Amino acid sequence: MLSLSHVLDEQLRAAMARAFPEVDGSLEPQLAPASKPEFGDFQANGALPLAKPLKQAPRQIAAAIVEHLQGDASFRELCLEPQIAGPGFINLTIRPERLAAEVAARIGDDRLGVPLVENAAPVVVDFSSPNIAKEMHVGHLRSTIIGDSLARVLEFRGHPVLRLNHVGDWGTQFGMLITHLKQVAPDALETADAVDLGDLVAFYREAKKRFDDDEAFQTTSREEVVKLQGGDPVSLKAWGLLCDQSRREFQAIYDRLDIRLSERGESFYNPFLPAVIKGLKAADLLVTDAGAECVFLEGVTGKDGKPLPVIVQKSDGGFNYATTDLAAIRYRFADAPEGDAARRVIYVTDSGQANHFAGVFQVARRAGWIPNGARLEHVPFGLVQGEDGKKLKTRSGDTVRLRDLLDEAVERAEADLRFRLQEEERSESEEFVQHVASTVGLAAVKYADLSQNRITNYQFSFDRMLALQGNTAPYLLYAVVRVAGIARKGGDLDASTAQLQFSQPQEWALVRELLKFDAVIAEVEEELLPNRLCTYLFELSQVFNRFYDQVPVLKAEPEALASRLALCRLTADTLRLGLGLLGISTLDRM
Repeated sequence: MLSLSHVLDEQLRAAMARAFPEVDGSLEPQLAPASKPEFGDFQANGALPLAKPLKQAPRQIAAAIVEHLQGDASFRELCLEPQIAGPGFINLTIRPERLAAEVAARIGDDRLGVPLVENAAPVVVDFSSPNIAKEMHVGHLRSTIIGDSLARVLEFRGHPVLRLNHVGDWGTQFGMLITHLKQVAPDALETADAVDLGDLVAFYREAKKRFDDDEAFQTTSREEVVKLQGGDPVSLKAWGLLCDQSRREFQAIYDRLDIRLSERGESFYNPFLPAVIKGLKAADLLVTDAGAECVFLEGVTGKDGKPLPVIVQKSDGGFNYATTDLAAIRYRFADAPEGDAARRVIYVTDSGQANHFAGVFQVARRAGWIPNGARLEHVPFGLVQGEDGKKLKTRSGDTVRLRDLLDEAVERAEADLRFRLQEEERSESEEFVQHVASTVGLAAVKYADLSQNRITNYQFSFDRMLALQGNTAPYLLYAVVRVAGIARKGGDLDASTAQLQFSQPQEWALVRELLKFDAVIAEVEEELLPNRLCTYLFELSQVFNRFYDQVPVLKAEPEALASRLALCRLTADTLRLGLGLLGISTLDRM
């Protein structure tokens, strides 16, 4: 009911201005959805803060607002008579015929009433970001899934979204890895696919151990970094082969999860790093401390009480992650063709990086690199834990590979499906089994993550996420199949505005739940919390179940059949679209 709330907010503001012309400044209705169904659809709380400046009781103020509302013909067409409750709350109920018209307008609408945003501006969503020569592991799961769902919602609202994969493809680790490979597997530096990524991971561990233990190897590795950064052809070729090999492995995961990303690694920003130093000097922010170039943060101190620094150039002249991130911020906000011309930049990383980004963001703001009205946001998330409450690991104590985790989810979904088919004495093709198992398994992993408040840690449990009951992907996928099946059985009935007639409380409860969808999408767009959409979809399925269990649909009287089938179809469409915005594919049959 997003459009209705906007109309109602304007009507309330106008009524308040007519009632109290002597009040200076903007009058705020404080309109919000009603906390309980018995209070109507909306509640306006704007009378309470006016009590002190007007020196009147809030109920008296509310009565004056209601009187002016009732004098507005357009308001009377929209709402039933307002009710004043408590100390001065104004409860507002939308007229049934307006609710029915809202439902009718959404039937057959691909957007289901969700408007395109006005004044859309480019958005950058920075997510996933694995490191070259390392396999994607469970630690990349949340960034990849959360970032994708946020990008989908922002795109659906009409924003031009640039999905960026800020891969770790530069730095000391490449000098170390190239040196090791030159010595133990020179073919890997000349031939693509000479080693697979699994071998590269093993090579990386061996190289790291040598780097930690062997000073001569350290020296050679650092010299290799200098060669790489200086554009040495052999080093660049080796670097390119390593990146290409990793990229193919990453893409296999992204394809499987239906994730779209444009890769732009740390190396992309390498040419812009000197300009960061120059710009910070020009802004008089740079301080030389122990040979390093730093910006000291305002309001952030260490244990000694002194301001903490953000180091942007090390004492040896090298740059670091902060320098690269500052260069990325400058580029992303800079107007095209010099940059991405973004007006909102979103970073989806674990909460452990919160202090890093807080410092980098402060430096960028003080340097004047964030345009007026632009938004720079860190979207933090917690850890994926095992059922023991500790960081999710394999039995041997290693980090869980993302590929293995997805394989196990699909295998478990397949086992559950085969058991259910045997119980139901159903015979299905192998193609059907594989398709359903893959869809359910991957959906279960995604939804289990997205349905949690991203800020907190969550415990990973295959048993819970694959359950057919509760707030899970299998439950919602089954709900889509069930609801769509009911609508199909009803046949192709016209459901025009004139035919939509609702009389039962269960019908009106479902109508109101369906009409919340646009506001939920706008909330996710603003707050960047996908779990709000998950909660809504689960609650919608529950409201539908109560409606279907208590009100006849397929056996309804002729005059009620079309309206109830329309609710079924709109429910199925809303569940499908909502799950799609979470990156979850639905099924026709399970």
